[in-house]
Amino acid sequence: MTTVAQILKHKGTRVLTIAPQASVREALERLAEHDIGALVVVDGDGRPVGIFSERDYARRGILAGRRSETTAVAALMTPDPVSVTVETELEACMRLMTERRLRHLPVRGEDGALAGLVSIGDVVKTLLDEFAAHVRSLEDYISGRG
Repeated sequence: MTTVAQILKHKGTRVLTIAPQASVREALERLAEHDIGALVVVDGDGRPVGIFSERDYARRGILAGRRSETTAVAALMTPDPVSVTVETELEACMRLMTERRLRHLPVRGEDGALAGLVSIGDVVKTLLDEFAAHVRSLEDYISGRG
């Protein structure tokens, strides 16, 4: 079975983060600059304490009438993010994401610090690639090429 480690091997472990006390405006600028949908919110020790996404801003910021310049990320983030480890299998990631309606899963290292981030797109792409390889293998076997 494929694990999170294999996704991170191809994708890399660089994760864009932000501090909880940063302004929402700063977070939005970072999202726009890197053309991404979420940032992992980390404490001073680099441990994930939340996720800040465009969805958080739309639902808890704009609709609540909060100003991005004066509101801290901590006020709008989704706290205590569900996370996985590098050993977590992709099927488990898919189940978590589907059941909890998540788009991003922080990956924690052995020390609890942030070791990467996987998105629903990363998981789906990897699973589709695996299925396509299985289909090709079966086609080759049936046709006598394998």
